[in-house]
Amino acid sequence: MERLRVLLLDAAPGELLDREVGRLLGHGLAVTLNLRRVADRPAARAAWAGRVDFADFDAFDEPALIAQTVRDGSGYHAVKSRAGVPLRAAFLAAATDPALTGRLRVIGRAGAGTDHVDLDSAARHGVAVTHTPGSNANAVAEFALAQLLALTRDLPAHNGAAHQGRWSAPAAPATELSELTLGVIGLGRTGLALAERATALGLAVQGFSRRPAGAPVPRAESLTTLLATSDVISLHLPLTPRTRNMIGRAELALMRPGSILLNTARGEIVDEEALADALGDPAHPLAAAAVDTFAHEHAAFASPLFGLPNALLTPHVAGMTRAAMSVAAVRCADHIASLLAGRPDGVPVVTA
Repeated sequence: MERLRVLLLDAAPGELLDREVGRLLGHGLAVTLNLRRVADRPAARAAWAGRVDFADFDAFDEPALIAQTVRDGSGYHAVKSRAGVPLRAAFLAAATDPALTGRLRVIGRAGAGTDHVDLDSAARHGVAVTHTPGSNANAVAEFALAQLLALTRDLPAHNGAAHQGRWSAPAAPATELSELTLGVIGLGRTGLALAERATALGLAVQGFSRRPAGAPVPRAESLTTLLATSDVISLHLPLTPRTRNMIGRAELALMRPGSILLNTARGEIVDEEALADALGDPAHPLAAAAVDTFAHEHAAFASPLFGLPNALLTPHVAGMTRAAMSVAAVRCADHIASLLAGRPDGVPVVTA
């Protein structure tokens, strides 16, 4: 009997690639490894030659992705994504074509967010979408704290001045964390992990969430109240139709004078144009922002925030720690194998 086939669109990096591939093979699955985003391709080929198949294509190029999927009429029973490769209606229709010997049944995401998948189309075509919620909660929480510390102590500006040989003393004393109130929007695993760490560092913490009460964090009665009574706002919620552009011009205008916005969630939760305008206006209450996620990423990376000195920008790396990525890779492999084997109990499946 032919083994079920899995396409790794973007394998875990470095030594974690071996752990991920080995886990999938251990489940008896046939693996095709896309080498396009692998740093050391010759080493990967040498390590896995004869045990896996190889491909080399840009998974963010939808025609190339579809061509690989339907090549030779074989298809894949599952695909795995780490970096959020868009899996939209055209791909899902092609990958579930009855003419393929391997019809797509499962999409696995080594990470929490699944906004890169057309969930409605996946449901129509009978494709289960699984992910690894919480696998990078600690990593993202730590990164948000790093963003906060960098901005409250103006580290980017001091670093730039020092590299230019300038001894640049601050114009005014910095604010200690114990003087600040942190507002956490979204009290899931990551938001709560941040709240716990921030409390330990002496910040006053409050949260806002549409989920039922019960989290050990004082709750603001509304988003408006949270924005108006926090010195720092940190976003930790998924991108949905309800959260898209949740933070726009009106919301930014409500923030305290000298406030900071942190976004490690999804770029489109914040209106980037409105954020850029706010940061470019010396009279606006928002003083700085740290952004790790953008509306347009990877090869399409572009943002109106480019060039603003009070915008700390990073390329969606908040969750990229060794521990987080290892857990996500192994857990995603297990989820894929369980769903393909018809054992869905305990496996998180995302619906539209």
